[in-house]
Amino acid sequence: MVAGTASAVGGAMSRNQQERAQGQYEQQQYEAAQQQAQIDAAAQNAAAQYAAPSAPASAPAGGDDLIAKLQQLASLKDAGVLSETEFAAAKQKLLS
Repeated sequence: MVAGTASAVGGAMSRNQQERAQGQYEQQQYEAAQQQAQIDAAAQNAAAQYAAPSAPASAPAGGDDLIAKLQQLASLKDAGVLSETEFAAAKQKLLS
């Protein structure tokens, strides 16, 4: 009788641990999906901002503006918002 009770208790504990682990896994997956959605949205915004054609700027102001845009792109890449490929494409677009 004691062995049967121990098996039942052990089985219930095992199920509880599995359910808790599954719940934690699902929560982590949800959080990862939310974070990825935020990153994707930021990358799309950044790409849209740099994809829009801009009017040629004058030499002094244009140089400062170009540097600021390149620094902003580098910040986005360093933050993980832009991939190396996206960064290179946006940089090439700015420099062309």
